[in-house]
Amino acid sequence: MTLSPTTRRDALLIAGAAGWLLALPAYAGDFITSLALSCLMYAALASSWSTFCGATRYLSLATSAFFGIGAYVCALGLDKLPWPLLILTGAAAAAGVAAIMGSAVLHLRGTYFAVLTFGMTELIRHAVTYGEKQVAGTVGRVLAVVPEPIVVYVTVLIIAVAALVTAIAVRSSRFGLALAGIGADEQRAQTLGVNTRLVKIAGFALTAAFAGAAGAAMAVRWTYIDPHTVFNPFIGFQTVLIALIGGATTLWGPVLAAVVFSLLAETLRLQLPQLYMMVLGVLLILCVLYLPGGLASLRWRRSA
Repeated sequence: MTLSPTTRRDALLIAGAAGWLLALPAYAGDFITSLALSCLMYAALASSWSTFCGATRYLSLATSAFFGIGAYVCALGLDKLPWPLLILTGAAAAAGVAAIMGSAVLHLRGTYFAVLTFGMTELIRHAVTYGEKQVAGTVGRVLAVVPEPIVVYVTVLIIAVAALVTAIAVRSSRFGLALAGIGADEQRAQTLGVNTRLVKIAGFALTAAFAGAAGAAMAVRWTYIDPHTVFNPFIGFQTVLIALIGGATTLWGPVLAAVVFSLLAETLRLQLPQLYMMVLGVLLILCVLYLPGGLASLRWRRSA
C-alpha cells in the first residue's frame, strides 16, 4: 500500500514526538512528567473519541464509563495478570460494554443519543457502587502493588501513539469512509450498501477500547479508587470539550487542544484555585463562539 504524503508526514511527526516524549522523564522533573502524562491521557481519549464521533457526528458522553471500567479491571486484576495483559483486558472489557451499549442506543441521534449515553454511564457507576457494597461490603479498591511511574508513563504514551496511528489508519480505510458517510447522510450510506449498524457499533467499541486502556493505565496513579473517582463525568465532558475545541474532524486538533487544555487547567488551578473552573468555562465559551471549527481552523484562517 502506498502512503500519501500527508500520511507519511503525520507518521514522521508521531514518531518524532514519541521519541522526544519517551526521553522526557530522563531530564524533566516529576511535575513536568506528571503534566505530560495528563496531556497524553487526554490526547488518547480525545483522539479516539474524534475517530468515531468526529466522523459520524454522534455526541457520546460515555467516555468516563469506559475509563472507569478499565480502571476497575486494573484494580481487580493488578495482582493476577501481567501489566500488558491487564491493559488489553481493560480495553477489551470497555469495548465489550460499548458494543452492548451501542446496540441499544446507536439508532438514536443528537440530544437523545448524548443524554442516553450519559444516563447509561451513570447507571454503570451506580451498578458498580451497588456491586461493591454487596460483594465486598465497602466501596472502592486499594491498589497496594503498583508498577513504577515510568512504566505507567510509557504505557500511556504507547496508548496515545496507538490512538493517533489508529486514527490515521481509519481515515484512509473503507471503514473510515463508511463512518464519514454515516456522518454526512446515514440513509444514503445505507442505500450504497454500508451496514451502518455494524459500522457504528464497531466504531463505538474502538473508541471505548482506548478509553478502557487509558483507565487501566491511569488507575494505578491512585492508591485507592472508587466509582466516584474513576467514573467521574468530568472526564467525559473534558474529553468532548478538548476534541471539539481542537477540531473533532482533524487529526492533530484534539492533540493540540489536549496540551493547551492541560497546561491551562494546571496554571489556573495553581494561580486561581477558587475561580479556575469559572475562568476555564468562560474561555471555553469564547473559543466555541469565535472558533467554531476548533483550534485547527486557525491554520486555515491564516492561510486564507
